[in-house]
Amino acid sequence: MNSAIVQQLKYLGAYPIALQDKVRRLIAQQQLGAYLDARYPQRHAVQSDRALYTYCSDLKNEFLHVAPAIDKVFYDSKLDVLRHALGLHTAISRVQGGKLKAKKEIRIASLFKDTAPEFLRMIVVHELAHLKESDHNKAFYRICELMQPGYHQVEFDLRLYLTHRDMER
Repeated sequence: MNSAIVQQLKYLGAYPIALQDKVRRLIAQQQLGAYLDARYPQRHAVQSDRALYTYCSDLKNEFLHVAPAIDKVFYDSKLDVLRHALGLHTAISRVQGGKLKAKKEIRIASLFKDTAPEFLRMIVVHELAHLKESDHNKAFYRICELMQPGYHQVEFDLRLYLTHRDMER
C-alpha cells in the first residue's frame, strides 16, 4: 500500500476497510473532489464571528432550550485541524464577587469559513451537543442527529473534504 494514500486517509482511520478502499479508489481515479463538489456545491454565508454567534444561538434555541447559554462563539485561526477538526467547546470558570461563573465558548476552525453549509452546521451541531453530553456516546449522537438529520453522513463527507484538502496542499 502506498504510504502517501495511507497518510491521506488519516481522518478515516475509524471507518471500515471496505469504505476506506472505496475512498482510495476515488482518490486513485481523481474523483474525490468531483464527488464533493457535486454533493456540496454551495458555500455558506456565515463569515463573521457575530454571524457565527447568531447562527449557533439560533440552533441552540431551536433544539436545546434548557442547555447552558453560550457566551462566545468565534472562528479560530489557531485551531489545529488534526486535533480539533470539528471545533472546540470550552467552559472557562472565573470567580466573580464570591461566585464561580462558567463561561461557555465555542471555537470553529477558520478553514470552515469557506465550506458547504452542511459542514458548518455539522460542526456547530457537534459542539452544541457537548452542552448536553460531554462524551461521544449514544445520547450525544442522538442529539446530533436530532439537530441535523443525516449527521453521520455529513460527518463522513466532512472527513472526505479534509482528506481532499490535505491532498491539494
